[in-house]
Amino acid sequence: MSRFHKLVIKSVTRETPDCVSLAFEVPAELREVFSYQPGQYLTLRREHQGEELRRSYSLCSSPLDNEWRVAIKKVPEGRFSTLAVDDGLRPGDTLDVMPPQGRFTASLHPTQTKSYALFAAGSGITPILSIARTILLTEPASRVYLVYGNRGRNSIIFKEQIEGLKNKFVQRLSVFHVLSREQGDSDLFFGRLDYPKATQLLQTALPAARLDECFICGPEEMIHGVRQALTEAGVSPEAIHFELFASSGGPAKTQVARPVGEDDQKSQVTLRLDGRGYRLDMSYYGDTVLDAALAAGIDAPYSCKNGMCSTCRARVTGGTAAMDVNYSLSETEVAKGYVLTCQARPTTAEVTIDFDE
Repeated sequence: MSRFHKLVIKSVTRETPDCVSLAFEVPAELREVFSYQPGQYLTLRREHQGEELRRSYSLCSSPLDNEWRVAIKKVPEGRFSTLAVDDGLRPGDTLDVMPPQGRFTASLHPTQTKSYALFAAGSGITPILSIARTILLTEPASRVYLVYGNRGRNSIIFKEQIEGLKNKFVQRLSVFHVLSREQGDSDLFFGRLDYPKATQLLQTALPAARLDECFICGPEEMIHGVRQALTEAGVSPEAIHFELFASSGGPAKTQVARPVGEDDQKSQVTLRLDGRGYRLDMSYYGDTVLDAALAAGIDAPYSCKNGMCSTCRARVTGGTAAMDVNYSLSETEVAKGYVLTCQARPTTAEVTIDFDE
């Protein structure tokens, strides 16, 4: 099970007025532990006014750069991002960092020849940039099409880095900026990156029939729209990968209401973590598994608590549990018994959940 390590911030770069990127100094003895695939993320932890704050941020660097850099964009009511962007983190500061995690990755090989379509909106560019750069450096015969949605040019994160890649790989990288509040010469690139816009782009600018793999990162509505457009254009669902950066459906975590007239049912939940076993007495309609574990003093892994990052993923090996929402696990993972413990509650009298699998 991954644990936090104290890492020193090597550099801080202001990318846009409301976004900074942080590069970490990873000592030699932790390089193997912190090895990563393009598209993965780091979970950061810090104390603020006596409260522990955790947040996951995607690595925007490529593993080929021998760098560990994440971007933090300020979001409304985002305490961690506000502290990072407004109050300022400085080189030499120390943060608790969990080793890289995540399955939003590309399987690359130098002999592959593929066409990739990468779609990003806002801060969703962070894992997409890592994937794009690594593809271009690893697969010399592959082609990349990057579609990036923003409000205006001033809000484009990594604008110079993207232009640098475009100039370096001019024959293999096409970049399309779609701006919702700033109109350019073509109506094709004006508006929100949604289903109609993605459909229009696939009919004109992108070779839909020749796309081998597609990666999408951004808010929920954008992901659904682009996925639908890709599917209708003939792209296989198995070739479409996505990672949600924000849900449009309101708070993800709500306590399950007990049906009228039904007695509260109890469950004995066994957790396995780092080779140890823990017993919890839980209610079907009470806390989630993660909240119950934390309340019992168990140091279970977590970050967002909203069903999006999958840091709290574990496998149900006995009994059953149900999730309120699931924004990050694939159908295959769910079929194998994996749950997001921040969203899961027991649904049988006895449940065994393993964090170590």
